[in-house]
Amino acid sequence: MNSNKKRWQAVVAALIVIAILVIDQWIKIEVKTTMPLHSRREVASWFYIYFIENNGMAYGMTFIPKYALSIFRMVAIVVIGWYLGRQIMKGARWVFVIILAMVLAGAAGNLIDCMFYGLIFTQSSPDYVSYMVPFGQGYSGFLTGKVVDMFYFPLIVTTYPDWVPVYGGEPFIFFQPIFNFADAAITTSVISFLLFCRKELSMMGNGGKEKTDGEENDADNVDDTESIEQK
Repeated sequence: MNSNKKRWQAVVAALIVIAILVIDQWIKIEVKTTMPLHSRREVASWFYIYFIENNGMAYGMTFIPKYALSIFRMVAIVVIGWYLGRQIMKGARWVFVIILAMVLAGAAGNLIDCMFYGLIFTQSSPDYVSYMVPFGQGYSGFLTGKVVDMFYFPLIVTTYPDWVPVYGGEPFIFFQPIFNFADAAITTSVISFLLFCRKELSMMGNGGKEKTDGEENDADNVDDTESIEQK
């Protein structure tokens, strides 16, 4: 029964990673090859497809150099993949396996941009639409491609009240980050981990060890003995 569970978890984890990567890359390539840079399409008043590129982390953060970030992503993917396989072999809960697979896929999705987009695409521009070129003739080198972002949700667009210091009368937009499908997979998995994986979180804080009933009873007996000696 346990080996059957492990087999199915491995299959489901692989399917999740493949599905997220395919969807993520399809959206990115579609946007990059049909929209000029910084152009946008309105889906709803609170949802736009807004094409931007960035050299940095999720949601456009840029405080880590490009090469270092790409190498960090590669190391992180290897570590997460190894940890996912280990958890499957240990018979981890389904929810934990699914969350790890989503994190792995999200990290890999953005790494693909960094690894290959600079090699196979022309430079994006507000004046024209990018297109594919022979491998190695693109706008950048290996690991230095830009990450494609496109989801923009300006849920509230208003202005600061005049009485607000410094920003009074200035425009205010609630939720300005522009992100991609891979970012969404990572964010969703992290939130799900915090909500549904308290057991795994406590185990991480305990060095990866889960207390058995016998260990908990031994700990209680030690506490009782110490209290008696103090009396």
